Amino acid sequence: MVKLNKIYTRTGDDGTTALVSGPRRVKHDLRVEAYGTIDETNSAIGVARLHTAGLHQLDAMLVLIQNDLFDLGADLATPETDEPPAYEPLRIVESQVDRLEQDIDRLNADLAPLKSFVLPAGSPAAAHLHLARTVARRAERLMVALARSEGEAVSAAALKYVNRLSDFLFVAARHANDGGTADVLWVPGKNR
Repeated sequence: MVKLNKIYTRTGDDGTTALVSGPRRVKHDLRVEAYGTIDETNSAIGVARLHTAGLHQLDAMLVLIQNDLFDLGADLATPETDEPPAYEPLRIVESQVDRLEQDIDRLNADLAPLKSFVLPAGSPAAAHLHLARTVARRAERLMVALARSEGEAVSAAALKYVNRLSDFLFVAARHANDGGTADVLWVPGKNR
């Protein structure tokens, strides 16, 4: 159970932060950057949700994703160690990836086929979902870099989840653009 009685602790004044498992890392550490960017993705989705209230199915999916992103942040903030943990760490699991894939398929089924790349525009909901998608892609790049760093690990399920998330947000943005009919398409060389 999370209990936050005091918001400031002063322990980070030296430029470090504590991982869930206890050790301190500098605030620019790759692991901290990764879970911080997951938090940023979650916030961008929260802003997008200001515009998805009328899209009940999509909004319900986004609520689940926001909760998953806290799980993913906790996963990243609790690195695996050789020592047995004092408690069972929260990890992203395959069923979360599966649900995301099912939601992608559900939303994509009714979309107009694409004949060009889509510009990140359209309705306010779509524009914000595209922004969240690009933040999620940055989080993914950081997570992959972390996973490939010596002495660091990121689970396969966590990497799959963040990869599917950007796919979901792309499809969600198209769904928010009247099922893709209001997408703003890229026209190569249009302004030459």
